[in-house]
Amino acid sequence: QVQLVESGGGLVQAGGSLRLSCAASGRTFIGYTMGWFRQAPGKEREFVAAINWNGDRTYYTDSVKGRFTISRGNAKNTIYLQMNRLNPEDTAVYYCAANFPLSRAVVRETVDYWGQGTQVTVSS
Repeated sequence: QVQLVESGGGLVQAGGSLRLSCAASGRTFIGYTMGWFRQAPGKEREFVAAINWNGDRTYYTDSVKGRFTISRGNAKNTIYLQMNRLNPEDTAVYYCAANFPLSRAVVRETVDYWGQGTQVTVSS
């Protein structure tokens, strides 16, 4: 069993920044792709960003390119999402995801493991 624990969400004004973290535990993660999805009220959960095991391949949804950066810690079992120039449209619950085929548009049904989510609220 794999556990994913997110942290770093909160309330921020438009134009501000937040950094999300996700720590994985419970079993060996060698080779796991990890990433972030988000779900706004009344909307489906959507892909945000993903990173491969080595940390040298990343993908982003178009709406966050140039503003968000995904990275992976040296221990490989932790990932981060640096979110800059936030706007109210970024308001959502952000979920950490692990073990899925890496692509430019990750399908949520292919994700094996999910975190519990962390709320990000951007005020105008």
